[in-house]
Amino acid sequence: MLITRARALEALGAAILGAVVAVTATGVVPAEAAIGPSFVDNFNAFDTSRWYKADGYSNGSMFNAGWRADHVWINGGVAGLNLDTQSCPGGCSGKPYAAGEYRTTDLYSYGRFEARLKAVKNPGTVTSFFTYTGPSDGQPWDEIDVEILGKNTTQVQLNYFTNGVGGHETVINLGFDASAGYHNYAFEWWNRGTINWFVDGVLVHQENGSRGPLPTHPQRIMMNLWPGIGVDGWLKPFTYPGTKLTATYDWAKYTRY
Repeated sequence: MLITRARALEALGAAILGAVVAVTATGVVPAEAAIGPSFVDNFNAFDTSRWYKADGYSNGSMFNAGWRADHVWINGGVAGLNLDTQSCPGGCSGKPYAAGEYRTTDLYSYGRFEARLKAVKNPGTVTSFFTYTGPSDGQPWDEIDVEILGKNTTQVQLNYFTNGVGGHETVINLGFDASAGYHNYAFEWWNRGTINWFVDGVLVHQENGSRGPLPTHPQRIMMNLWPGIGVDGWLKPFTYPGTKLTATYDWAKYTRY
């Protein structure tokens, strides 16, 4: 049930960064004023001026892993996110699994957000490319999602949150297995009032605000891999296969509009 995630998050009041969602925030920066410039990152090295690695904490109760910086890696022009049981639960923020999350130091405004990635195939997991902001940035919770659920990697789930309100999930049949090779996933966030999602350059979905207001606040670009708990109706139960799972990203790109 797709709505399970939105209801669970809203009921718990848990934002992606583990902060309590605020309905309003003072000193909100309009999207046009965000500082992040256009870029292309081919992941030839870890660019500390652009990215940082989540470390030493976990998100809300539906995330069954602690973020570990050593579970994010760059090698041979590829960025990778691992999920395993290394040093858990003592070194995993009390969770049974450790996982990786990569995010930008800057916030980014309207533009085109792109990544070329290969997802994990394993029920109970999410491989993601998305944008997010929230109370930790002094703003309401806004988010735009590309999520590949490990229970069915021939589909991609698209969604957005505005001021903490989600429930806009749309599932697209890809026509290929997202875990079998690299593909390009992108979305355009327009101040003209639409979000357009693309797969391998083809428009697959558009939101125009008819199902609820679109995000307006600058957001961080993020990628993560995580196992769920308590959301089996959405992700199916997670069972660790005994060896680490890895999602990989060939490049990421942002073009400011």
